[in-house]
Amino acid sequence: MPLPTKFAQRVEGRSVRAIDRRAKYLLLRLDDGNTLIAHLGMSGRMTLHDARSAAEHPLERHDHVVFDMDDGWQVRFNDARRFGLMLLVPTAGVDSHKAFKGLGPEPLDEAFDGAALAARLEGRHTPIKAALLDQKTLVGVGNIYACEALYMSGISPRRSAHTVQGDRAGRLATAIKQVLLRSIDDGGSTLRDHVQPGGELGYFQTRFKVYDRAGAPCPTADCGHLVKRLVQSGRSTFYCARCQR
Repeated sequence: MPLPTKFAQRVEGRSVRAIDRRAKYLLLRLDDGNTLIAHLGMSGRMTLHDARSAAEHPLERHDHVVFDMDDGWQVRFNDARRFGLMLLVPTAGVDSHKAFKGLGPEPLDEAFDGAALAARLEGRHTPIKAALLDQKTLVGVGNIYACEALYMSGISPRRSAHTVQGDRAGRLATAIKQVLLRSIDDGGSTLRDHVQPGGELGYFQTRFKVYDRAGAPCPTADCGHLVKRLVQSGRSTFYCARCQR
């Protein structure tokens, strides 16, 4: 994983004034006017450890960056596939950085609603599922959450994106917010190696309505159909052909 020139020297002794996020990037605002931009890649993770009991928490093979905090805690960036990154850029230039160029709106912003989503989908003739995964449409909606939100809103993943307007767009925008907020509350979805910073597993997968449930009965009462699976843009899509139109 490449790091900025003299990375250790530039972050040593710095204080973190604030932490926020843009899309899938973490933004750590430092006290020297720079921002540390971090991306976890495909399977990277940040973990917390008590440095005062280091013997109980030896460094793992893929702990590539370790931050020692003044209060005795360690923050470790573990990235087995080395797809993650860390950048240091002036805080004033973060919004215009090339990493964020062309990104769509944040689905959890108050300004994001059905009208905002409809505007992003206007003229788009790609399937709505593919449009949701496109970070230029909106950010942060991955494959699992797109499947779940489309089911909750009763919209077929095959439907052309430009037809998701008016009430449909309103239902979908609401469903996206609900799915993301529930997942955050549940600590994410642990299907393979995802863990929370403290090492706990996420459990949103226990709430899945359709994702990874191909062949199971649709959870809608009296539906009677089975959840189906299809492949769109190389990704598995799960849906109910009866409930989603």
